[in-house]
Amino acid sequence: MNWKQRIGTAKQTWSRLTEDELLQTEGDSHKLAALLKERYSLSGEVADKQVMGFLDHSAA
Repeated sequence: MNWKQRIGTAKQTWSRLTEDELLQTEGDSHKLAALLKERYSLSGEVADKQVMGFLDHSAA
């Protein structure tokens, strides 16, 4: 499944992020984690764990 196909699920997971913002990350875990840190005031470790969990789960 490519990133564009995962956008809907990502929007449900992180409702504070817009579709455009998610598209701009291009599915890059570092860009997505940085966006989560900014929008949700998460630590880097928590943001990384959320992103990796999402990517692992949505790839299955």
